[in-house]
Amino acid sequence: MDISRDEQRVLHALAQGGCIRPLKASNGRIELLELYNRDGWRMPFLTLPLFKKLQRKKAIASQNGQPYRITRRGLELVRSEVDNR
Repeated sequence: MDISRDEQRVLHALAQGGCIRPLKASNGRIELLELYNRDGWRMPFLTLPLFKKLQRKKAIASQNGQPYRITRRGLELVRSEVDNR
């Protein structure tokens, strides 16, 4: 299954140790999303439709109210990329 370039960016950041923190409205629905890389920097390219798409593909998940992280399925979907560190 192919994934888009934006999905690839998000999954790569998560695979390296990042997380997604949802900001919820008073009614409990997700209103805003914040994607953080492993260094704690906020990355601006995550949108709500992209988040829902990754959830449908079971590439990300949250356990016990913790921030969203990549799943084993997400690791299978992400293509390897050279890290310039």
